[in-house]
Amino acid sequence: MIQFTAQQFEEIKSKGEIFYKTLKDVYCPYLKCKIYFNSQGLEHLKFKQREKTRLEQDQYMRFKLIGLAPEVLKCSYTVQGILETKRFERIRVNSRTETILKPVSYYEFIAVIKRNRIKVITKQIDGGNVFFWSIIPFWGMDTSTMTRLLHEGTPEED
Repeated sequence: MIQFTAQQFEEIKSKGEIFYKTLKDVYCPYLKCKIYFNSQGLEHLKFKQREKTRLEQDQYMRFKLIGLAPEVLKCSYTVQGILETKRFERIRVNSRTETILKPVSYYEFIAVIKRNRIKVITKQIDGGNVFFWSIIPFWGMDTSTMTRLLHEGTPEED
């Protein structure tokens, strides 16, 4: 496990948030469109679900590696996974927020950059703009159960 102090955590988180807010969009060759870095992606780096905060170690690693996400998307000519499903999404309708069942697509890109193997996930709701959803460091496998460590494999929560 990675050891860090509360001060180191706040510093990495602050730098990561500042960097993220400077990102507007990047062009992804595989999807042949721009990937937007919006507030939903930033919120997902901090929270697993609505009002359920991620562990500090989880946030620390994601914010430490966030600078690599645009690079992965810019150089991705292949996709490693696609998940198409229906989810209840919070959508602004007539100046109010509603929760509506919508088709959602997740695209998974994996790359090794600067000796870091990372997975970047993008999300598209009902044919709208594609936006950054998550960055997942390669954590490794639990050899006894052969399961991935520190994330569940569910794009909505990872």
